[in-house]
Order: sequence, then structure tokens, then C-alpha cells
Amino acid sequence: MLILLNKPYGVLCQFTDRSAPPRRTLAEFVRQKNVYAAGRLDYDSEGLLVLTDDGALANRLTDPRHKLAKTYLVQVEGAPSAAAVDALRRGVELADGLTRPAEAEVLVATPDWLWPRDPPVRFRKTVPDHWLRLTIREGRNRQVRRMTAAVGLPTLRLIRERVGDYELDGLRSGEWRVV
Repeated sequence: MLILLNKPYGVLCQFTDRSAPPRRTLAEFVRQKNVYAAGRLDYDSEGLLVLTDDGALANRLTDPRHKLAKTYLVQVEGAPSAAAVDALRRGVELADGLTRPAEAEVLVATPDWLWPRDPPVRFRKTVPDHWLRLTIREGRNRQVRRMTAAVGLPTLRLIRERVGDYELDGLRSGEWRVV
């Protein structure tokens, strides 16, 4: 079984939480039993999460050896310079080493299909923000956030829109479908 979920902001990528007070989990959205997240999205990230009961598929989707493309929309603080975008495309030096080159493009406008975040991203009149589309082929911890910060563009909002051949394709926040 394969399920595509549009994970909302502020939801853990697991079905239970033992913290006090408990945080929101996947169980609030997906009632299907015996499926697990193939990969993770941070608590404060949104977008496509693939759930499956197929261990071999989960491995193909998550094992770094496969270099599976994952595409993100990234709202960043500041105006991306050509040098910053070029650095993302070449690979960025992080504390745990140089990243693989990313596909990076600056979007001219906020995508019209994008849902509002709850809670909204903090708005500041004096600091511009822009949207990038980044495709990476590795999956280090908080990698996209660390990459954009390394080039002087802190991430305000992070939304995964594609994992390999799977994409959000119209799923609203909190919705899921079986593929």
C-alpha cells in the first residue's frame, strides 16, 4: 500500500507521541493501519509525505544510494542573489560536509495553489521574502534549511512538493490519497 499525505505544519511524522502535552501526529489524519512514513519531514515543515507498508519501497525512497530527487518550495527571508543561487547549484559546505549540487530556481511569485499556513509566517514590512524551488538528491537532517541559511537566506516556510515520481498534485493540507 502507498499513501500520499500533505502533512500540515506542526505535525510529527509518526503515529504516536509520548511527550507532555502530546503533539499532533499522523494518526489525526491517516486512519490506515500498518503504514509508516518513508522518510521524514520536520515538525515545522509541510507537504508531501509518503506512507507505505512495503519495506523495500520505503528503502528505495529513503536510501541515499538511490539519489532520489526531492523537490521543495522554500520561502526565504531576503532577496536571493545570483551568487547565493549559484552556490546552491554547486553544493554548499555544511558542518557535516559539502552537499551535492541542487537544482535551484527563484520563483517570480508565490505559487497560486499554495494553501495558507496555520499559524501564518511572521510578516515583516522591512524584510523582503522570496520563494525558491530546490531539488536535492540526498536527505541530511534539516538539509534544505541549513543550505539556505549557509547562503544567507534563512528559511521561513518549507514545503515538500515531490519525492521521485510522487507529487502533491492538488492534495490540500491534511488530505491523503492511496496511490
